[in-house]
Amino acid sequence: MPNTFTLIASSTVGSGGIATVTFSSIPGTYTDLCLKLSFRDSSANDRRILFVRFNGGTSGYVDRSIRGYNGSVLSQTDNGGPNSVAVWDMPAANATASTFSNIEIYIPNYAGSTNKSVSADGVGENNAANGAIAGLTAGSSTLTSAITSIDLFASANIVEHSTAYLYGIKKD
Repeated sequence: MPNTFTLIASSTVGSGGIATVTFSSIPGTYTDLCLKLSFRDSSANDRRILFVRFNGGTSGYVDRSIRGYNGSVLSQTDNGGPNSVAVWDMPAANATASTFSNIEIYIPNYAGSTNKSVSADGVGENNAANGAIAGLTAGSSTLTSAITSIDLFASANIVEHSTAYLYGIKKD
């Protein structure tokens, strides 16, 4: 079981927001990768989807999610389409001010030569009529080379003060 987390890189979004948070030059020396995020989107909605892409690849992705939202359960397949994995819904401009989602994305065997799998869990708060959201996502990519870069993006800008931490995980 992996038990050593090492911070590889971190990013804090500055003034004006950013379209994509990218981690590049990821070393192949770990067993797994883990991203810990606190994000919010700038679009004029209650919530927007966060997407993940590996090595700039724009095909070969699939995902499935289950979410509890506003007293209902939603299940979605392939919401990211073939060009990315839709990992999470994050609060957007119409959600409660200054609330951010908390998201963890886990990528096992990222340096191996088989298809890459992704799991994500998270929560997003909204004290308005549309309520909070919580759920899980499982996704995969047909990428068989090592993951050396990760792009995180949404339909609009990721807002100021959003944070992302990339950890490498090693087995003993």
